[in-house]
Amino acid sequence: MLLNDRIKAFSELGKFLNQFKSTGYEKVNTIHHNDDFFDKMVHKITTAVHHNGWFTEKNVLFSVEQWSNALTKNNLKDWLSPYALEKTEPKTVGIVMAGNIPLVGFHDFLSVLISGHHVLVKQSSNDNQLLPFLASYLIAIEPRFEASIKFTSEKFKNFDAVIATGSDNTSRYFEYYFGKVPNIIRKNRNSVAILTGNETKEQLEVLGEDIFRYYGLGCRSVSKLMVPKGYDFDSFFKAIYPYNDVINSAKYANNYDYNKAVYLMSNYKLFENGFLMLKEDESYASPIATLFYETYDSKGQLSKKIESDSEKIQCVVGLDFSPECIEFGKTQSPQLSDYADGIDIIEFLTKIN
Repeated sequence: MLLNDRIKAFSELGKFLNQFKSTGYEKVNTIHHNDDFFDKMVHKITTAVHHNGWFTEKNVLFSVEQWSNALTKNNLKDWLSPYALEKTEPKTVGIVMAGNIPLVGFHDFLSVLISGHHVLVKQSSNDNQLLPFLASYLIAIEPRFEASIKFTSEKFKNFDAVIATGSDNTSRYFEYYFGKVPNIIRKNRNSVAILTGNETKEQLEVLGEDIFRYYGLGCRSVSKLMVPKGYDFDSFFKAIYPYNDVINSAKYANNYDYNKAVYLMSNYKLFENGFLMLKEDESYASPIATLFYETYDSKGQLSKKIESDSEKIQCVVGLDFSPECIEFGKTQSPQLSDYADGIDIIEFLTKIN
């Protein structure tokens, strides 16, 4: 199968996914195999929501919509143009997927297949509804993919390389088990937003998207604020108020109440507004319904800290702090070339031997 064939198949998958938006479902008659797959996709979305209490319909559809936007023929060609993929010798690449947000492992799945390799997938039980179904649609579009896609719930056997995502604890197991083959092993990472006090109300409001999308469970979710000393959080709290309905989620509300009780019993100083708590803390991984914050004296001091903690940070959001900074409100809409942990997966896949 040529690279153009693989690109065409994934772009057709993108067109199929484009029918499922947060604004509603719209069946398009020109989509290939739609009579066989459209209603089943609706059912799969419902199943995913019932299967995992954190996967609301809104968040599942948001994830689907982001992938439908990414999987266009032009986007795929632009992404892959720097790489030599036409002469790939197919290898079997195992992927151990996380399950914290809907379709969190799709980029790895896409990368392996579009590079011309075979994929062996072990999903998290928290997110195992949608991807096998999308794989079946992909095979319907391009039957030659069937020989290249395998899902398993067992330990990996007969693999040439591995991409594994987990916690700092599971990474030690991954390194032991997969250390003898080419591998990418991801650990815990979180995202931070750098505030200066000069942000507009609109910028702070869309920062709420970076904080509350997926209830803050993604590695690209902002879990910490860096603020200048003496920063007044009043403008921040006013700007994010439109996200107050997050507290209507029973699971989120339970975490809010529990963590608030723990903080108060420990006599921690808190800022809170009824649906989000701010706690001063040097850590990056804040609990659900909590944002950590840390103060800084100067941009130079902050730059050194961000650089020294780079292996703990997935995204940095802010205004003109560095060329790598992401715009407010954009962390959950990455481009195909925005690689997790900054590791170029396609480059890695071209060097498997």
